[in-house]
Amino acid sequence: MQHVTVFGGSGFIGRHLVEHLARAGVSVRVAARHPLTTAEPPRLAQIQHVAADILDDAAVQAAIQGADTVINLVGILSQARRQTFTALHEEGAHRVAASARRLGVRQLVHMSALGASRTAPALADRSKAAGEAAVRAAFPEVTIIRPSLIFGSDDHFFNGFAARARRLPALPLIGGGRTRFQPVYVEDVVAGVGAILANPASRGQTYEFGGPRVYTFKELLEFVCATISARPLLVLLPFWAAELLGGLLQVFPDAPLTRDQVRLLRTDKVVSGSEPTLGDLGVKPQALETIVPEYLAAYRQVGRG
Repeated sequence: MQHVTVFGGSGFIGRHLVEHLARAGVSVRVAARHPLTTAEPPRLAQIQHVAADILDDAAVQAAIQGADTVINLVGILSQARRQTFTALHEEGAHRVAASARRLGVRQLVHMSALGASRTAPALADRSKAAGEAAVRAAFPEVTIIRPSLIFGSDDHFFNGFAARARRLPALPLIGGGRTRFQPVYVEDVVAGVGAILANPASRGQTYEFGGPRVYTFKELLEFVCATISARPLLVLLPFWAAELLGGLLQVFPDAPLTRDQVRLLRTDKVVSGSEPTLGDLGVKPQALETIVPEYLAAYRQVGRG
């Protein structure tokens, strides 16, 4: 039986990936700062939850011990105390990679993001690019995955904007809503990861995961509003004004917007065409129009009530 440790396995992508791997017969150790604690045993016996802060050398090594494969999904969109972009995306990623190398792990998969670049406007994107370099230096055969916006029944993007569209009279089109995305279904992402684990030729490769179509930010908000039959006003908000607003809001806990999140929208999140994709792994990405309306139906029901 293959033994896989998944850092960040309790997050949105991680929950889907862990179940996918366990159903395929893999023994999965879910390493997270706040592991699942319940009196009930996991639904799938091959899943083990352990506490492991990616900032702690000893905890990372303990979580990796005995694993054949390590997958690092840890990523954040805003910073809080010790959980900074540099600490998690760069230093934490290097810690996982170096420990995996030291402990003889055969395969390492690292989740980055489309738009990651040393010269990106957003610190989050710059730190992810630095993390890719740090991981490659420690574990040269690492497989790196750069996804676009990931959607699924428990996502933050479509659910979040549906809730706001139902509740608020207006939604901001930051930067005019021109940022381009290539949304990819979470189940296609985890199928791609599974294909990577089964293919030794994937080692050392960088994959870009995107869906079958490119949309602007405006088109995605219009799709959400049409799907739930909501009619908030879409207000053009220039980048400079959005950054000013984000700077004011980011001082509050659980801020709805930060300056760096605005800067993320200055970079398109679409595949470059220069790296292999889901199609090269035998996965045909599904269109969001066939998936998203089903789980946004709850917001239509709320509206009718």
